[in-house]
Amino acid sequence: MLKFLFIISLGLFTTLIFSKEIHQERSLYRNIIVEDKNDTLCLQFNTKITKLNQSCIYKNAPDRLFFNYTKMIFSSLLFIDNPNNVLIIGLGGGTLSNVIHQLYPEAYINNVEIDPAVLKVARDYFHFIETDQVISTVQDGRIFIKRAALKKQKYDWIILDAFNGDYIPEHLLTKEFFEEVNSVLAADGIIAANTFSASKLYDHESATYYSVFGDFINVSRHNRSNRIILAGLKSMPSEAEIDAKVELLAPRLSRYDIDIKDIRQLIDTTKGNHDWPANTKVLTDQYSPANLLNY
Repeated sequence: MLKFLFIISLGLFTTLIFSKEIHQERSLYRNIIVEDKNDTLCLQFNTKITKLNQSCIYKNAPDRLFFNYTKMIFSSLLFIDNPNNVLIIGLGGGTLSNVIHQLYPEAYINNVEIDPAVLKVARDYFHFIETDQVISTVQDGRIFIKRAALKKQKYDWIILDAFNGDYIPEHLLTKEFFEEVNSVLAADGIIAANTFSASKLYDHESATYYSVFGDFINVSRHNRSNRIILAGLKSMPSEAEIDAKVELLAPRLSRYDIDIKDIRQLIDTTKGNHDWPANTKVLTDQYSPANLLNY
């Protein structure tokens, strides 16, 4: 179905813009839409409140990352070396997994996604790569991590990127959950969480991360909605060590439209810089009104 068609004229230049829904379904968890718009293909979750792009690719250049927040997640690589075991909670279109697999083809990557319909869409429309070393598990992320802890599994890089269409699910925002995540983090590993700067939960999220991991790193742009929290580091590398990694990674990441030199400037530690009130209430399994506070 062609949703809209219009022309923008700028002097001698005329641009034809169109949007077409090429897939729509109601899964167990949400309304899922795949929209074809000019040179992009986007996965959207349609809720009662809004319709948001969850994952997008450039049709003619699928290796290039579309969203700033996905690019900022790769700031993790300034603090870890050659991740061998990667866990991604929340699949979307699988773009993060694809880039990590291409950067580190020997790494084991497990993508955990609660909604089987999202996994099917990633396979059918977004060039999601699966191999013997890149696998997918249809399961709630918290249940997966609980079971991984029982098996004493460890991950070098844990990426938390689960959204239900409105916000991060409440049970993936609590102190107890972060303690479970920490229990499956390798000694030299890192956790990268995609969250928001403008949310009413900002203070609560910060206080909750701090209660489990101590000081952490924020990666965000001024006046942008997303922030990446990097947590779980046992020690902070020196500025010189970070700069050396920037130079090493820059040519490798440029293929994916990741400007690591620019992203390096967005890194800010909370050490000596707590921007949330000292009495901020920590989110727990008993106190986690995440979706309520978000509006």
